[in-house]
Amino acid sequence: MNVNIQSLKFDADVKLLDFIRRKLNKLDTFYDRIIDGEVILKLNNEGVNNKTVEVKVNVPGEQLFAAADARTFEAATEEAVKALKRQIRQYKERLVAH
Repeated sequence: MNVNIQSLKFDADVKLLDFIRRKLNKLDTFYDRIIDGEVILKLNNEGVNNKTVEVKVNVPGEQLFAAADARTFEAATEEAVKALKRQIRQYKERLVAH
């Protein structure tokens, strides 16, 4: 899967980028027709959970989206990927039902 990662207001570390790519590539095990993905990393100024990860994944005929806030980008990425796994399962169930 082709993954485009953008970091707003900061430069992301190579280790973080590799971590995000690994996590998103694991989504291919749930559905192998994922076209591509886009990740946006943001720093917020308020609160403890000041790191936001937004993930968009394109599948045939639809775009799945998940966002998560956490103390670290790694934790937020794991939460967003978990939400995308649920969405992919629901998407596949809808395809089978039709």
